[in-house]
Amino acid sequence: YIVSLIASLFVSLTITPVLCSYLLPKAKIIEQKDGKLVSILKSLEGKLLDKILDKPWPIIILTVLMFGASLSLLPLMGRNFLPSFNEGTATIGLAAWPGISLEESNNIGRKAEEYMLSIPEVKSTVRRTGRAEMDEHAEGVHWSEIDVDFHHETGRGRRVVLQEIREKIEDTGDVYVNIGQPISHRLDHLLSGVRAQIAVKIFGPDLEELRRLGYEVEQAMRGIKGIVDLQLEPLVLVPQLKILMDREESARWGVRPGTVAEELEMALNGESVGSVIENQRIFDIFMRLNDSSRATPENIENVLIKTMPTGKLVRVRDVAYVYKGSGPNMINRENVQRRIIVQANSQGRDLSGLIKEIQATIAEKVKFPEGYFVTYGGQFESQQQASKMLVILGGLSLLGIFIILYLNFRSTMLAAQVMVNVPLALIGGVIGIYLTERELSVATLIAFITLCGIASRNGILMINHYIHLMVEEGEKFTKEMVIRGSLERLVPVLMTAFSAALALVPLLLSKGEPGKEILYPVAIVIVSGLFTSTLLDVIVTPVVFYNFGRKPAERLFKFKRAEAQKEGDIL
Repeated sequence: YIVSLIASLFVSLTITPVLCSYLLPKAKIIEQKDGKLVSILKSLEGKLLDKILDKPWPIIILTVLMFGASLSLLPLMGRNFLPSFNEGTATIGLAAWPGISLEESNNIGRKAEEYMLSIPEVKSTVRRTGRAEMDEHAEGVHWSEIDVDFHHETGRGRRVVLQEIREKIEDTGDVYVNIGQPISHRLDHLLSGVRAQIAVKIFGPDLEELRRLGYEVEQAMRGIKGIVDLQLEPLVLVPQLKILMDREESARWGVRPGTVAEELEMALNGESVGSVIENQRIFDIFMRLNDSSRATPENIENVLIKTMPTGKLVRVRDVAYVYKGSGPNMINRENVQRRIIVQANSQGRDLSGLIKEIQATIAEKVKFPEGYFVTYGGQFESQQQASKMLVILGGLSLLGIFIILYLNFRSTMLAAQVMVNVPLALIGGVIGIYLTERELSVATLIAFITLCGIASRNGILMINHYIHLMVEEGEKFTKEMVIRGSLERLVPVLMTAFSAALALVPLLLSKGEPGKEILYPVAIVIVSGLFTSTLLDVIVTPVVFYNFGRKPAERLFKFKRAEAQKEGDIL
């Protein structure tokens, strides 16, 4: 879009004037009269302007009331980072209890697939249970990810189908379900580190206390309307085999604890010590103890360790204790601090309003000890950051437009009159999004900024032509001049507005289609904004200019006449 605007600017300043100089003098269309439609529109506008130009305050008051009414709709709309995607598929996360065996986790995943395939709308499923440690998204064997493809054009809505999937999977046992979509799922993971829209992060030093606070937060959120797929990060104790060094005995035998740890790591986990080439293939040589030597704690106690510097061999049980214990299945950190996450998705509510209720509920029901605190991440955090950035960029855009207008008209009043088109456009944009999506997102904010530039163009066309009539054609600042200038600019104003609107019609007709979720609200804002700005521009701009633009217009007229005389003297 930016590249297209730059190219258009270049063409309008170079190629267009050259073509006009060659083609317009011989063009027959310059001498043709207006068509029937244009004649009717001009007749209606001329009669309307003749009646209202002398009565500015009713028009101004009515416009201000319309603008205020449209702004009153903003608090009634929700706020999201991005519009809801419709990717045509679903990605379902299935988490069993940490420490579960791969075989049992596989059985749970298979049952979940069978339940889903029994739903008529489900076409096929693909499942991955567990992910290897070197994978970019490593997961334990307790985690399964199922990609679901659907039959299209079924009788039931998508939300109903997903809710049935959620209920059927929960019947498989003590599992947690997280339903998302391939792209939005990765987007959530990228934004907050979790596969959900909402991430309530609790920070603190002690794992047991984090687990307790996480449970309290989860219970506080459970009764909030609009929350689905609620889960506390499974920070639990899992069975572990521990080896504790006896430092006195290891010192007596001349064994360093670090050496014992290194040798046991190689003996129990294994290590690649070389490679062998067979034909065109290379195989690693992997060295570790056989399975029987690693099968039980007793067998591990009998593993031999070489002492230093004599080289005498001692058994592990002589220098360490081998026993069964338990430990946390994982310790997650963020910004060097331990944390636990309560995550959830939203359904049927806007994300901003839901987060505000979550924050109020947690503040009321959960007391955090000293050294512990909570933050809120996910799409909500990104929505706030993006909104602040777009508000700043939008303000800079409006300031830039105003500065350019001031340099052109040399008048704050005339520049402000052009800027009147911005609130005129916002009236339609806000009403349009309220009647359709009822949600403000990054897409709608970008559309509002774009709309400001498009709407300002029509005001420039009108006021520039008024000044042209005074400077080049000797018109005085009269009611007849304003009406003439408005009628002569009617077609260009309608043409620029309708050409932009017609280009967006395919997007207006694509609601709910995959890939159009972001472009649809953009089209709604721009088209509805252009409708009100164009309709009101042909009325409000002439009225404001006629009643408040006389002095700056005459001052600009004198300046341009002086410049023209100076150029004539030079020639």
